[in-house]
Amino acid sequence: MKIVLASRNKHKIKEWQATLGKYIDGVELLSLDDVGITGEIEENGETFEENALIKACAAAKSGYLSVGEDSGLAVNALNGEPGIYSARYAGQHGNDQANNERLLERLKGQSDRSAKFVCTIALVDPQLPNHGICLRGETEGVILEGLRGEGGFGYDPLFFYEPMGKTFSEMSGEEKNSISHRGKAIALLAEQLKRYQTR
Repeated sequence: MKIVLASRNKHKIKEWQATLGKYIDGVELLSLDDVGITGEIEENGETFEENALIKACAAAKSGYLSVGEDSGLAVNALNGEPGIYSARYAGQHGNDQANNERLLERLKGQSDRSAKFVCTIALVDPQLPNHGICLRGETEGVILEGLRGEGGFGYDPLFFYEPMGKTFSEMSGEEKNSISHRGKAIALLAEQLKRYQTR
């Protein structure tokens, strides 16, 4: 079974493939580049769900079963910021260092540093392009006052997961995938995909 993930991020596709492979056999993830979809997909939704659906619908134009993901960090003391703007919190898309610095600056003096990572996945069947399914995974944690760990990306060095006593950056890929917001959402996706395999 071939599925298009609405992304060009090779790190994300590799993480997805590893996680999805634990739940379901014979799934090959294709990127937007693999199916010849060019240009940027404008994420103009107001929620994680809306943005995930926008991406999945764009990918479904390939004719393949398609998934879109929108993920981010929601910090309680900041009323859910950075939320859907997580990747561009400091202004420039994908500048992890600047985003982490801005988050630390915004949290100065805050006693409540609780937060959660959210991952929403939309699944769209190209034969039913206007009827997507949305699935959501969340992981609770705490934002540290400084970076810890060498792995991961984004806000991983600041996100401390208390049950393991580590930041996401200090975890192995396997550890992170077992408890992460993305891992939880992908597990839900796998249950949906199994239905397609038995058709």
